[in-house]
Amino acid sequence: MTTAAALGELLMSRSLDDPELQAATDAVPDERVLPDVHVLKIGGQSLLDRGRSAVFPVVEEIVAALPRYRLLIGTGGGTRARHAYALAAELGLPTGVLSDIGSAVAGQNATMLGHLFAKYGVPVVGGEAMAALPLRVAEVGAAIFAGMPPYDMWQRVPAEGVIPPYRTDAGCYLVAETYGCASMTFVKDEDGLYTANPKTDPSATLIPEITVDELIARDLPDLAVERPVFDLMRNARFVKKIQIVNGLKPGLVTRALAGEHVGTIITAEG
Repeated sequence: MTTAAALGELLMSRSLDDPELQAATDAVPDERVLPDVHVLKIGGQSLLDRGRSAVFPVVEEIVAALPRYRLLIGTGGGTRARHAYALAAELGLPTGVLSDIGSAVAGQNATMLGHLFAKYGVPVVGGEAMAALPLRVAEVGAAIFAGMPPYDMWQRVPAEGVIPPYRTDAGCYLVAETYGCASMTFVKDEDGLYTANPKTDPSATLIPEITVDELIARDLPDLAVERPVFDLMRNARFVKKIQIVNGLKPGLVTRALAGEHVGTIITAEG
């Protein structure tokens, strides 16, 4: 076990990329900040863009779950973000600018969702105040945040094109992993992960459970969750399992919070 004094000495005397220093920091026990909190990602295009008919039942289901579960609720960008990305890319703007644009749209969705939850005392936490998420959850048992990670101009440049690789799915997962949360559930408009896009390919079949390595090896053409999430899961310390559920089917979100297998479960080995 690395002592705090030994770690401090290494930090002051070595490069931050030094292998011995890296090993020493890895040896320090990890602390789960919010081990009893569950993260829900509400899909932008999947649910929020559909309006009242899709959003209100999910809000009601989440409100009913509040007495039993502590929740962090992240929002996607949806169709408006896609339109904005298209315009910005056509103008030749760089990835960092597109990241800012995507953040703005996800923030709009968080604001709208926040107004629906306002009478239940659930606040929206802005990007500049993400460190306050644990405090807000401690106060009222839940909080809403925009799913886009706050990389802004520091967004990783993709190998091809200019679309930000880390978007709202990755951002919500990073919140769950950073705070050591109990679970990560992606609320979409399909029953889970399919072999192809079920909206356009009638031969697509549901994949009930799969590992990250198996999923990456299959290199499916269409995924219900952003691909960078799987790379993040490979290095995860806490959240080694995610579930994709259909938010248009009543009760599935509640059952997922209870630990039931009601969609597609993706696990990181190890």
